[in-house]
Amino acid sequence: MSSSGKKVLRVIADRSRCCGYGLCAQMCPEIYKLDEDGLVVLATDTVPEGLEEEAREGAAACPAEALVIEEVND
Repeated sequence: MSSSGKKVLRVIADRSRCCGYGLCAQMCPEIYKLDEDGLVVLATDTVPEGLEEEAREGAAACPAEALVIEEVND
């Protein structure tokens, strides 16, 4: 078990709630993408170092509250 004990931010997208506003993708295109139907897809489900603020802002901007960011142990 090689856990660094470091906190990692994980992104959870509830596509059933997504209304396709695209605000998340505008705020943090490195993580949030839109598929051909205009619904959110994640480029990664863990937030890369240095993108924490953008990831949180993108999730917070979602009017449908389809995105959740949670802190997990690495």
